[in-house]
Amino acid sequence: MTDLHHAVVLVTGANGGLGTEFVRQALERGASRVYATARSPRDWGDERVVPLVLDVTDAASIAAVAAAASDTTVVVNNAGVGSMTAMLAVPLDDVRALFETNVFGPLAVAQAFAPVLAANGGGALIDIHSALSWHAGGNAYSATKAAFWSITNSLRIELAAQRTQVLGAHLGYTDTPMIAQLDVPKGRPDDIVRAIYDGLEAGEHEVLADDTSVFVKSTLSGPVTALYPELAAS
Repeated sequence: MTDLHHAVVLVTGANGGLGTEFVRQALERGASRVYATARSPRDWGDERVVPLVLDVTDAASIAAVAAAASDTTVVVNNAGVGSMTAMLAVPLDDVRALFETNVFGPLAVAQAFAPVLAANGGGALIDIHSALSWHAGGNAYSATKAAFWSITNSLRIELAAQRTQVLGAHLGYTDTPMIAQLDVPKGRPDDIVRAIYDGLEAGEHEVLADDTSVFVKSTLSGPVTALYPELAAS
């Protein structure tokens, strides 16, 4: 169980729709400081928010942030990029680049901040996943989310000894700039972040932040054709 009151929170991908809400709601819940990291950090107009440059695919950048934010007690692993292109339709290097940002990047952040969290009493690591962790969309993005989900499950076990709460958060389509072009029903970023922070403070290991993620996970015990009806049709 992690209390955000007086916590020091670090958010990766802080400039995005979810990232902005993670920063705002951390302050709303009483965080004493929030490190808002991004490749191009912005001014937040609040002395409690410390903007830091962070590229999660650059080891030197991650190390510099871990040194500058050594009082961090909660890490929100939120940075990521989206791509709906089918894996067979793009060069393999493009797929590798997506995995670098969405899988190896957050793992590198976790590796760098694990000793920081341990030194500060354990704290918490929040990994932002997706309902697509459990439903392949026929693209590399869903594959990266599935890989990151598996990594989080391993990190939860590895970090238990140092009393770090590891929370995996899953969500469906959310109204953020990353999917602005998609004409689909979308959840509100403030509702999603509120559910995640509620789960964190309640001591949860996993949060299904909307109806979509609840439904998709519920289908995993069934046959593959239940999750992918197009296979049954073929």
